[in-house]
Amino acid sequence: MTNKNQKKSKKFFNYITKFWLLYLLGLILVVLFFYGIINQYFGPMPSFKQLENPESAQASEVISADGKILGSYYIENRSNVNYQQISPYLINALIATEDVRFEKHSGIDDRALLRVVYGLVTGKNKGGGSTITQQLAKNLFPRGRLNKIQLVVRKFKEWVTAVKLERYYSKEEIITMYLNTVFFGHNAYGIKSAAKTFFNKEPDSLNLQESALMAGVVNRPTHYSPILHPKWAMKRRNLVLAQMYKYGYISRHVMDSVQKLPLGVERYGLQNHNTGEARYFREFLREKMNRWCKTHLKTNGKPYNLYKDGLKIYTTIDSRMQKYAEQAVKEYLSKVLQPEFFEHWKGKPNAPFDFHGTPEQIKQQVDAILTQAMKRTERYRKLRKEGAPMDSIIKSFNTPVKMKVFSWHGDIDTVMTPMDSIRYFKSFLLAGLMSMETTTGFVRAYVGGIDFKYFKYDHVTQAKRQVGSTFKPFLYTLAMQEGEYSPCFKLPNIPYSVPLPDGKYWTPENSDSKLVGKEVTLKWALANSNNWISAWLIRRFSPQSVIQMARNMGVTSYIPAVPAIALGTPDISLAEMTGAMNTFADKGVFIKPVYVTKIEDKNGNVLQRFVPEKKEAMSEITAYKMIKLLEGVVESGTGIRLRYRYGFRNPIAGKTGTTQNQSDGWFMGIVPKLTTGVWVGAEDRSVHFRSIKLGQGANMALPIWAIYMKKIYADPAFGIRKSDHFAKPLKNIDIEFNCAKYDKLHKKNVPETETDHF
Repeated sequence: MTNKNQKKSKKFFNYITKFWLLYLLGLILVVLFFYGIINQYFGPMPSFKQLENPESAQASEVISADGKILGSYYIENRSNVNYQQISPYLINALIATEDVRFEKHSGIDDRALLRVVYGLVTGKNKGGGSTITQQLAKNLFPRGRLNKIQLVVRKFKEWVTAVKLERYYSKEEIITMYLNTVFFGHNAYGIKSAAKTFFNKEPDSLNLQESALMAGVVNRPTHYSPILHPKWAMKRRNLVLAQMYKYGYISRHVMDSVQKLPLGVERYGLQNHNTGEARYFREFLREKMNRWCKTHLKTNGKPYNLYKDGLKIYTTIDSRMQKYAEQAVKEYLSKVLQPEFFEHWKGKPNAPFDFHGTPEQIKQQVDAILTQAMKRTERYRKLRKEGAPMDSIIKSFNTPVKMKVFSWHGDIDTVMTPMDSIRYFKSFLLAGLMSMETTTGFVRAYVGGIDFKYFKYDHVTQAKRQVGSTFKPFLYTLAMQEGEYSPCFKLPNIPYSVPLPDGKYWTPENSDSKLVGKEVTLKWALANSNNWISAWLIRRFSPQSVIQMARNMGVTSYIPAVPAIALGTPDISLAEMTGAMNTFADKGVFIKPVYVTKIEDKNGNVLQRFVPEKKEAMSEITAYKMIKLLEGVVESGTGIRLRYRYGFRNPIAGKTGTTQNQSDGWFMGIVPKLTTGVWVGAEDRSVHFRSIKLGQGANMALPIWAIYMKKIYADPAFGIRKSDHFAKPLKNIDIEFNCAKYDKLHKKNVPETETDHF
């Protein structure tokens, strides 16, 4: 071999040596690099626990007694599902579009990577290289801005995580975790929230075209949004269907047929705190749950977070009864009462405010109310925060602007001054309804107002309004319990005066002149909301004793110890009044209203169960006496329209209530298995009907109860029937409830209009 050949051979050997040295060095560096990633030298990696339970925020769900999700509390609107709760169409669509070899690879698809490399070299894009497992791995890392080096490191971290996922979990578990973590746009995280947002469905109910749309959206949620960009969404969905046909998941005929269908997002509804069912109840529950979370700790010692920890809150609300209650409020107010109110005030100066005095005095009172309302608005707070002077603010509130306002027929786009809009909203009658089971205390329906978006003040638990004659049963209960009176006990129907501490006397007036000067029974007096008999009773038993009876029946609101409480002057919440009236139906036992039965964590572990709190408020005989007295209200008293107008013939115990100037209308209705309270009135007490005929509780609140109960009786699912009767006391009671027979036994004449039959 010549020297020249020897040199060439040596040079070639050196090249080979350098190549293998560089190769081995590169291999060692790659091994060290992945070793560093695995051992977290380049930053933290998801742990096994994090892989199984990703640290993504999960919404806490509010679940009805009949298993329906009423709504949720969240930062990210995300709730998890299992594999069996996902439509097979969606699984197939996702695999066909995102990772056709999902079942074959081990987290990283080498063919897909080669396709990406080929695309980079040739400039021909043949698709992405990320598998579903890699995309899941990416979702497990925190979001944030990264530089180029950090992006490269992150990508390798995702590869390592993807391999770990494939090692520890089945394919079903991986695709389920992916669908639980991916973002679909419109504040919908995870397929459960997305299915609810776009289609108002559960994930297992998604059909082929809906599944194809969801599988297409995940690629670019905003770009392919069916709400923002329906044309692009349609193209993307049809591409997914073409991929499903290409890989044998559907036939050509099915693809061609489904591609012609619309997107089907007519039931789209952005999920937020203003949407969903039982919105007033959910807001009430949110405050209770926030307090609960502060006092209950997770295993790591930190308190639960209502918006991140995926709690399952099982409530007593029945979604069907809730729907009927909301329908009853809307049906009566929108079709009857609100139109009557507008007509009643049509053409009247200063409508809808009822003030008395000189024109200047009335104007001052109206301006004071509107100014106070102005200062409670977000517009006012924003202007004040910006430092705007008061004259500029007032000018702003009197300058017409575009806005949306509430109407019973849907939102109205209009132009008006903010001050006029305040006056407009003051003109609406509001309502509250609460319905609870008599023996369990479970609250089945909770309607806090007419529209949570515009009227957020809750008239079940938050508002306290003057209760009027619905307070009188507390007084009569005391007479039945302590005085041991019979419902047929008689008193002269004449004015009575009650001495006051200052030496003066309190003497109430009656709203009618029925049977003046004649003897009347307690039953008749309560049925007709007679104020004179109430005055006699409050003088006989004292305000303090009546207050104590109300406390025994669950009323916690402040009640002044004055004789006027006999007529219903205290301000009490609807929830308190409904719970108190339920005591009569439950044989004298007060049950604190129950709203939640149990709370679970996101894994289904029960954190707390709730049982009714009960206490004996009166004897069962007294409770039965009161049921009979309250039945008289419906038989021949202020609630009689339930018989002649609404056709109820079944046992009903009830009490109407009307406050001063007709500002508040009440009806408390009790049937053997359900106690329901209804309140109707305006936001301001100066806004009301000017006549007792229109403004009494029998006209404002009672019809809502009647409409609601008709729907309840028509639905056999609840087991609430017209044939139900109030249970008699276990003890044998020697009381005659038929006052005609009672009088014969006591050799007294019956008042000429006494026609009730007990």
